[in-house]
Amino acid sequence: MMIFKPKNSPYNLDNKGVYSAWREQKLALYPATAEDLLVTLSGDPNTAGDEYAAMQERLADFNMVVYAHSPIEADEPMASKKFLNTLIRRFGLLRLDAHQCADDDSISLLSVAEGGERKRYIPYSNRAISWHTDGYYNTPDHQIRGMGLHCIHPAADGGDNQLMDPEIAYILLRDENPDFIRALMHPDAMLIPENDLGDGEIRPPQGGPVFSIADDGSLHMRYTARTRSIEWRDDATTRGAVDFLTGILSDDSPYVFHHRMSAGEGVVCNNVLHNRTSFVDDDENKRLVLRARSYDRCVK
Repeated sequence: MMIFKPKNSPYNLDNKGVYSAWREQKLALYPATAEDLLVTLSGDPNTAGDEYAAMQERLADFNMVVYAHSPIEADEPMASKKFLNTLIRRFGLLRLDAHQCADDDSISLLSVAEGGERKRYIPYSNRAISWHTDGYYNTPDHQIRGMGLHCIHPAADGGDNQLMDPEIAYILLRDENPDFIRALMHPDAMLIPENDLGDGEIRPPQGGPVFSIADDGSLHMRYTARTRSIEWRDDATTRGAVDFLTGILSDDSPYVFHHRMSAGEGVVCNNVLHNRTSFVDDDENKRLVLRARSYDRCVK
């Protein structure tokens, strides 16, 4: 992972020409809605052709794609796990994050936990989840760069997602004040305090930048809007950048996508900014979503 940027990168603050051309191309894609992200899959995820190309196009443009597939009724959730794993592997998400709440196949079943270790964590509850990128607390060599979500069952009500491309967040911050980018690229920009994982295991504090440049030249973002799980670098520019970013994500922005996944729908992305509204289950509609997180970025 690189914090400093090569000269020909649009993320180099000294290269205004390259940035301007990239910015113009990026913003020309908007306004857009979740429907513009949607690709309907008709069959096996291994099938090549127009559907795969359409997904690639949306990933290239927005760093995310929403897909719709016929719900899988037999052998759940194993059949949907197989579907999701096959699909994301097509896009190069091979190295999955085997964190403590994932199953043996490194895919998590996100549902309301009635007890056990998962009950401690918000994704396994029906509470709202604030804006974040996944794995913001991971070590530098285990950063989450790609992710797949697949909805087996939606909730009776709620459980909507909002999503934003981190490249758009970068543009809005840089246009407001280039020093915001410098602050958020500082290696001590944000610190995640230690966390008691249970059974005597402690996850140590993890510091690092918000924005960094991967070895392939792509932009990577680690962020959480939570206040109890993060310590920001104590200087005026960092505070201003964080406040501005909070405003970007709080407003009714034309750059924020809104979508509520139905059964058989999902998202493949380069770990974009996202949140989740609270939801309500009933006896017949209990939200169940698969999540696979990867150290790989979706291939072009």
